[in-house]
Amino acid sequence: MQRKGIETAVGVFVLIGILCVAYLAIRLGRMEMFGGDYYTLSAYFTTVTGLKTGAPVELAGVEVGRVDSIGLDMQTQMAVVQLKIQNGLEIKDDAIASIKTSGLIGDKFIRLTVGGSPQTLKPGDTIIDTEAPLDIEELIGKFVFGKV
Repeated sequence: MQRKGIETAVGVFVLIGILCVAYLAIRLGRMEMFGGDYYTLSAYFTTVTGLKTGAPVELAGVEVGRVDSIGLDMQTQMAVVQLKIQNGLEIKDDAIASIKTSGLIGDKFIRLTVGGSPQTLKPGDTIIDTEAPLDIEELIGKFVFGKV
């Protein structure tokens, strides 16, 4: 009888351990179990060098969403970025989406700059004003070869 009690305790301990690992994997991977509370906006960029799916979207330094997907629009030959923005957050239709770098050689993220228009973007709309990331390699190349 004592052996069954030990085996049951070990089984419960292992089950709790597996549940803890699953929880941490979901939280650290920033996965959403049931779609989350977001709406989608899109933005067109001339280049999205270094930007990755899952990168943060910030407004006034506060994370308000994530990059959902990155693709190529074959007609305009521009990169299309789908942004997942928290519900309840109103983005003005003259907001600017810029690809920025966190730190000197850090990861890329999208910074939204607040607009002053009274009109807001609806789910599925497109942010018109965008700024591509600064290409440091190109800038250094111009400096080295005296084309600055």
